[in-house]
Amino acid sequence: MPDDQAVAQLVHHPAFRAHQTPLQIFNRATDPLLPRVKEHLHRCLELLDDLGLTNHMLVITRWHVLEEDVARLERLKNLKVTILITWSGISDPRIEPIDSSIARASLSTLASFASRTRKILYWRPIVLGLNDTDELIAEAYSMSQLADATVFTGLFHREKIRDYLRSVNVPDLYKLVPRRKILPREVEGRILKAFGGTPIFRKTSCGVAYAHGVHDYNGHFGIKPICDICPAEQVKICAAAHKVPTQRQVLGLAREVGLEIGKIDIFSGHIVVENSTEQQRYFIQHATGFQVHDRAHPHLPGRHGRSEEGWTQ
Repeated sequence: MPDDQAVAQLVHHPAFRAHQTPLQIFNRATDPLLPRVKEHLHRCLELLDDLGLTNHMLVITRWHVLEEDVARLERLKNLKVTILITWSGISDPRIEPIDSSIARASLSTLASFASRTRKILYWRPIVLGLNDTDELIAEAYSMSQLADATVFTGLFHREKIRDYLRSVNVPDLYKLVPRRKILPREVEGRILKAFGGTPIFRKTSCGVAYAHGVHDYNGHFGIKPICDICPAEQVKICAAAHKVPTQRQVLGLAREVGLEIGKIDIFSGHIVVENSTEQQRYFIQHATGFQVHDRAHPHLPGRHGRSEEGWTQ
């Protein structure tokens, strides 16, 4: 459909909130910076910006960010735009077909020409025994110096991923196919030690918030162990914005998305609901700036929302 029609559908969607709903664009079926896609990316951002919207806009890419792309992004006045440069350091083309050197070049271009546009090293997926060597961690640290922040995360191991890798004769990366991402404790520990005081975050929204100097729109401050690596100034920003929502507010939002209001609990750091979808939880989460969890899938202390593999030994 035409770009203006797509933008109109977005801003008139019942779940969209001006200046509040965090947005991502062209990140499921394609890459926003591919030659046949990037004009639609720029045009959609310009149309949203012309509406005066100040929402976060996350642009996640593995491809080339050119000087002319940055120039066009820099002309935006309202949207909080963050370019997340995905990099894994994996050199096996059966697993990672995109040359990792592209990420460094894109970060370098952004570092040289971007001011208003924020840039993040999106280090993912980190897989035990595949791309967690000291050499690759050092390379990631070097690249992080070009970025406003680094976000690191593990692998969403899925049946489709395992089936594909087996089809190209890659040994199984992990035994389990869990609901949450896998990033073993030992790997995280080595990464955090190597990065020292360089800004690095476990959650995407935390890195984005830091890059823009605002509070985390996903309310991770309510889950204190997630924040133990955050810069002190960012913790202060998130602490100042952290307010427990009222029961009336939460129940109103729950009704809006069709959740059972009799099965909701509000705690000091998070809200618990039942029989929910991710979309329902995120709607309440973004409206309140408060974490929303489903009772069937609790976040266990100290694991940062990750799967049990690598954390139970």
